[in-house]
Amino acid sequence: MNHEFIEALEQIGKEKGVSKEILYEAIEAALISAYKKNFNTSPNVNVHIDRETGQIKVFSCLTVVDEVKDPQQEISLEEAREHSSKYQMGDVVEIEVTPKNFGRIAAQTAKQVVIQRIREAEREIIFKEYVDREDDIITGIVQRTDQKNVIIDLGKTEAVLPPSEQMPGEAYRQGDRIKAYVVEVKKTTKGPQIMVSRTHPGLLKRLFELEVPEIFDGTVEIQTVAREAGQRSKIAVFSRKEEVDSVGSCVGPKGARVQTIVNELKGEKIDIIKYSEDPKEFVSNSLSPAKVTSVEIKEDERVANVIVPDYQLSLAIGKEGQNARLAAKLTGWKIDITCESQVEDFSGDLPEEEKLSFFAGEEEEEKEGIEDFEGIKEGKEDEETDELPDLEVVESDDEEK
Repeated sequence: MNHEFIEALEQIGKEKGVSKEILYEAIEAALISAYKKNFNTSPNVNVHIDRETGQIKVFSCLTVVDEVKDPQQEISLEEAREHSSKYQMGDVVEIEVTPKNFGRIAAQTAKQVVIQRIREAEREIIFKEYVDREDDIITGIVQRTDQKNVIIDLGKTEAVLPPSEQMPGEAYRQGDRIKAYVVEVKKTTKGPQIMVSRTHPGLLKRLFELEVPEIFDGTVEIQTVAREAGQRSKIAVFSRKEEVDSVGSCVGPKGARVQTIVNELKGEKIDIIKYSEDPKEFVSNSLSPAKVTSVEIKEDERVANVIVPDYQLSLAIGKEGQNARLAAKLTGWKIDITCESQVEDFSGDLPEEEKLSFFAGEEEEEKEGIEDFEGIKEGKEDEETDELPDLEVVESDDEEK
């Protein structure tokens, strides 16, 4: 090796972001293996590369003993003191054993080692960079689709968007720039494997942090997020300062902030809810845009009985129960929804079969609209058939309708 090789190592180190000392140590380790393989000699050897001249020296490491049994690993005290009078029993003596043609072997070995070590160092750098970005948001370009997995180019590496983390109905075209949520970063033999998601609730939270300065600086906090990716989401926010409107901050001037997020999520509807420590108020807010008449809380059962106007019932439940289901996810309460006319028709508690119940994002019984309600009971004059009325029939009895 010479000065040109040293300069080349320095240049490579700068370009690849790899420490020059790491490359030296890797080459020295490789030369030890090459020496043992080609010269079949002492198993205990060290290789040293001069950092200034590039000169290589090989040293055999021998232990000082009284009686030498293995000349390749041991040396007598007398021989050791020929090199230095400071040696004592048990010390290790390094004796130079550099072969004459070792430079050629070193050059061949160094090339492969440098290439391999650079690759390993680059993988390690990328892993360290992205392992700290778990639960964070990244931006990449759709590169290709591989067995339903979408491969996203992040510049230095690639991320994988598996089918389970893709938004329903969203098309991923080559060259599209998208934002994704980093779910997990694994270290593999082929380099770091980065798994990302477009459906994770954390993506919605991070998007709001990017678009809303008040959330980024901590003035407004995101308490909980409930999301059904590609369709609808609810987010509960709270302001640490009374003069700051938490909901208004997230919506932005003329809805600009939330609209940017909606566009990124391909039209997903987002309800921004004001968080409250009062369960009644929080549950009432969570059913927005529906208006709630009253909320009764059962702390022990963690159930919220909600009464809504008849004309607001379908709005409170939402399409296929989505609004109420997301409200249950957002608040953590099981929500039973009934309408005012039914409460008036019954004395005491309403039978369980007359309620629509939602909890943890699921319905206890799959019911669409008000089809399964027995909305007309004894004493009602307009009951002329055994068939259950639909929503429109019930609503038509409401004076407000």
